[in-house]
Amino acid sequence: MGITVDSQEVRVGGGGGASSWCGGGFKSLVRRKQVDSAHAKKGPQLAKELSVPYLIAIGVGSTIGAGVYILVGTVAREHTGPALTLSFLVAGIAAALSAFCYAELSSRCPSAGSAYHYSYICAGEGYFNEKIDKGFLFGGENNLPAFLARQYIPGLDIMVDPFAAVLVFIVTGLLSVGIKESSRAQAIVTTANVCALLFVIIAGAYLGFKSGWVGYEVPTGYFPFGVDGMLAGSATVFFAYIGFDSVASTAEEVKNPQRDLPLGIGAALSICCALYMLVSIVIVGLVPYHAMDPDTPISTAFASHGMHWASYVITVGAVTALCSTLMGSLLPQPRILMAMARDGLLPSFFSDVNQRTQVPVKSTVATGIAAAALAFFMDVSQLAGMVSVGTLVAFTMVAISVLILRYVPPDEVPLPPSLEESIDYFSLQNGGSSHKSNGKDPKAIIVGSSNDSTKPLLDQVDISVEIPLIAKHLHIGNYVMNENRRRKIAGWTIMLTCIGTFLLTYSASSLGLPSLCRYSLCGVGGALLLSGLIVLTCIDQDDARHNFGHTGGFICPFVPLLPIACILINVYLLVNLGAATWMRVSVWLIVGVFVYAFYGRTHSSLRDAVYVPVAHADEIYRRTAKAVHCMIDSSVVILRTCSYIQERRNFYPFPIVRSSSALVVFSLSFSFRFLPIEAAGDFTDARSTSIGQDSPGQVPSQFPPPPDSDSSLSPSRPPSLHSFGAQRSF
Repeated sequence: MGITVDSQEVRVGGGGGASSWCGGGFKSLVRRKQVDSAHAKKGPQLAKELSVPYLIAIGVGSTIGAGVYILVGTVAREHTGPALTLSFLVAGIAAALSAFCYAELSSRCPSAGSAYHYSYICAGEGYFNEKIDKGFLFGGENNLPAFLARQYIPGLDIMVDPFAAVLVFIVTGLLSVGIKESSRAQAIVTTANVCALLFVIIAGAYLGFKSGWVGYEVPTGYFPFGVDGMLAGSATVFFAYIGFDSVASTAEEVKNPQRDLPLGIGAALSICCALYMLVSIVIVGLVPYHAMDPDTPISTAFASHGMHWASYVITVGAVTALCSTLMGSLLPQPRILMAMARDGLLPSFFSDVNQRTQVPVKSTVATGIAAAALAFFMDVSQLAGMVSVGTLVAFTMVAISVLILRYVPPDEVPLPPSLEESIDYFSLQNGGSSHKSNGKDPKAIIVGSSNDSTKPLLDQVDISVEIPLIAKHLHIGNYVMNENRRRKIAGWTIMLTCIGTFLLTYSASSLGLPSLCRYSLCGVGGALLLSGLIVLTCIDQDDARHNFGHTGGFICPFVPLLPIACILINVYLLVNLGAATWMRVSVWLIVGVFVYAFYGRTHSSLRDAVYVPVAHADEIYRRTAKAVHCMIDSSVVILRTCSYIQERRNFYPFPIVRSSSALVVFSLSFSFRFLPIEAAGDFTDARSTSIGQDSPGQVPSQFPPPPDSDSSLSPSRPPSLHSFGAQRSF
């Protein structure tokens, strides 16, 4: 495994030669960044203010929107009947699969960017999470002033919604104030929304027990549309759980991300699922499903029992749900843009963090303007489909990232070009050791070398290994599998499993295909999916997963079954969103491709990165730290010597002595100006070490403080480094 430099001219293991534009472009699509690279940044940082209660408020507020007040009537009338509660339960379980994957990756990689960040680390640079914010159309000509009501423009033949745009601008200003302030505001409106739902549950249960739950006494039974109708309803109400992923986007602002992020995601999803199920139990029991009003099912259900005043409480809940969902929808996008700008894929304008509010104000304002324009011009049904595509694609990529993390985690890490001297020195030493291993050194073991390509996949060898942590063997009787080939098998299996999932879901959903073609595609897709699950279950997961990212957080259970089931559900929903939605989303995808091709690919922070094996990175860091310490110590000696000579040369009576000392001072100070201590800045940005928390290029704070006055300078010892800084004039 050689050392590679990712640039337009790619050197792989010393092979040399310039690659073509296509080769370099393809390589840029699969280059992956380091987990902590997002923390290697200068300037103002995001404020770490969030704890579990704030995360729960963000998750619940982003998930429970105004749609739940309408969704129960539509789905019950058309798909489920009284079995609406089971539809919410099945959809909640399906959403929990994605939540488990998010919980592991957010605790391992706690940085802004959410699914974009995870995919960049695990899958590569070519994936863009172009998550489209939710726009809302609210109100009408009967309940809003004329200047805020929806207006028809005859010349363009479109309807516009000024109130939606105004609401987006208000929420944008609130999000720009600060993460703690906006989280408190969201907690208040989310509490009001939850209280309205609790009122529906408690008051509805009272009416239900009083009237005898007439909704469940229908002659068609509990499953009037069959189990298929219940599952179809689950696919519809699944989108009511979209929003908990907003919690993961705030990872960089959480005080204890390893503990709080999994708790926040799990608690938010559990609360939403419980509220959905309880509301559906009550509403379906108050009114028979075929008598429900599809537009205002909850208000109509209470009005049928004489509680007309309950509509005011329900209206307050719907308005607060609208506001909380809008806040939760606008919150993640600025942080995704900020993460992309940090990585060089977008202009640095989006990565600026305000020093006072400690939030990406410029990205927030840009997101608000774009979301307001979409909400002003586009129909809510069109925006809902586009939001669903972005969210489901993100869920799918997060599940794939979990499989990659477990079976083929990145075995190389990018280092800044300033460390290339240390890397070259270590590479020479590593080459010497490998030559020594060819000389029958019993303790030098090379894993995945080019000599393995001529050996069979399973080779009969002695299973006793002297250093098992370096050369991992998968025991199958007296046979072992080479680690490099195990990674290749796992990688190809993950890819074929994803292909099989798409073939299976597409053929199962395309009723217009010929029967032979449809059943053939179903068989091929099912065979690939099942064989992939079996292979991934039989082979061992990579040992490097234990040390990947930040350890000690949540671990996703039932791998590979849970991520593969998550991929299957999300791809099935994506395939069934409709051609019109995909046509609109394709416009955004084409824009993203052009942005990456003409800007991101050439400005990426990994363009000139030097990739080294993970096992060698720590040694390179330690060697660089030692070199930086030596440079700083040498700089201190030179500075103190110069300061001492500068102070003492005025005592010498002979001009020739004063001239000689001045020449020495000038020579030492001139050499100090060209000491390469800038490398310490790159090094401390790349990895925190024992150098300290001082800013790059400065001397650590363990050196003595400056004296109180010049009288403290004694001829018996050189003055301190800080006193020299105040007198550096020759």
